[in-house]
Amino acid sequence: MGKYFGTDGIRGPVGGELINTDLAFRLGSAMGRYLKQLKPELPLNSVIGRDTRLSGPELADALIQGLNQHGVYVHDLGIVPTPSIAQSLLEQQADLGIAVTASHNPASDNGIKLFDGRGCKFDPAEEARIEALIDAEPSPPTDLPMAKSYPLDAAAFYINYVRSLMDQNCLSGWKIVLDLANGATSETTPAAFKRWGAELILIGDHPNGENINQGVGSEYPEALAAAVIKHGAKLGIAHDGDGDRLVVCDETGTVLDGDILLGLFAIYALRSGALKSDTLVATIQSNLGLDHAVRAEGGRVERTDVGDRNVARVMRELGSNVGGESSGHIIFSEFATTGDGLVAAVKLIDLMCKAKKPLSELRQEISLFPQATLNLVVAEKKPLASLKALSAAVVAIEKDFGEEGRVLIRYSGTEPKLRLLVEGKDKKRVVDGLKGLEKAACCDLHVIAR
Repeated sequence: MGKYFGTDGIRGPVGGELINTDLAFRLGSAMGRYLKQLKPELPLNSVIGRDTRLSGPELADALIQGLNQHGVYVHDLGIVPTPSIAQSLLEQQADLGIAVTASHNPASDNGIKLFDGRGCKFDPAEEARIEALIDAEPSPPTDLPMAKSYPLDAAAFYINYVRSLMDQNCLSGWKIVLDLANGATSETTPAAFKRWGAELILIGDHPNGENINQGVGSEYPEALAAAVIKHGAKLGIAHDGDGDRLVVCDETGTVLDGDILLGLFAIYALRSGALKSDTLVATIQSNLGLDHAVRAEGGRVERTDVGDRNVARVMRELGSNVGGESSGHIIFSEFATTGDGLVAAVKLIDLMCKAKKPLSELRQEISLFPQATLNLVVAEKKPLASLKALSAAVVAIEKDFGEEGRVLIRYSGTEPKLRLLVEGKDKKRVVDGLKGLEKAACCDLHVIAR
């Protein structure tokens, strides 16, 4: 983690140390300097969009004002899903894309995600360089001119692109629940599904700037499941606040684990010869059952650190075209450069149609190992290597499990939390293992809450 950047951009409470108009201006100006260093003789072009938070316009204006200091041309996309920002960047052949969003966080937070000229998120080395430029930037002058940008209807381009992935009225007879998290997909996802002829039940589709992710969306799938059962829907689809995640539930109201989705995408791609390099890219967070399912079909799982930018990077390195995180960030690199909840939904529906099976039957094809997790709020993120009791507990559990289980311990990239995970074939040993980790962690750290 850097001084400003976390796992996925800069994120924090609005008005706090990281998310305020002063830092947004300095970041915008720093990005102008950064781009000029890369292309000193060329005109510079950028795109910026945001989710539905009340704090979005002010932060976006501050970023634009910073970019304006260096003559960077800015397309203002307005409220759009994050993946459409990456898409628009490529369409406009822009040098920089900015998403003002805190994704699945509450409305009291906001954040900033950056995309380079390839539509990819910046790597840690580039972020460190940008952080140094931010620190060198002065605060905005008192007589700063108004933000200068030019509107661009990126939502229309995005809707038309996604619509083209399936035939008009192909979902005639389907009843689908869409949970838009009161976020950036409130207009775009329903517009696509209406073109495909589905009967829609919408929840989380009335954003007011303060209700994004509030009891709805990918973090709260209970509302989605209840609506599917109530309306007898064939499928339930939920996004997070900026639309780069997909969470689904089947026609019985069962919410699918993200690793089951990844497994289904991988094994059906393997069976049709469509999984490039025969490799699914996932993170260290994904379930071991995913590896077993993919291996049984002749493929393999390549694991990387948490974060969809890490997944995307490894996919590029290996030539794989499917990857993602269990949280619902799923990347189909032939269709998008980053996680896209709507594209992932399209690919799932396509899979259901080709398999001619309901999702409740399809999900049975992936068996996950029992897993137990716990998040501990800690007063200080001490180096993991210095936690002697916890390290000893990990060694003991791993020795007991052998190749039939694993332990994962990491700090959250955006919150003061220690994340504990134990996974194995035997549920009782998994639960007991987690209790042992918790006890050890409490010996090493000041735990504020569980």
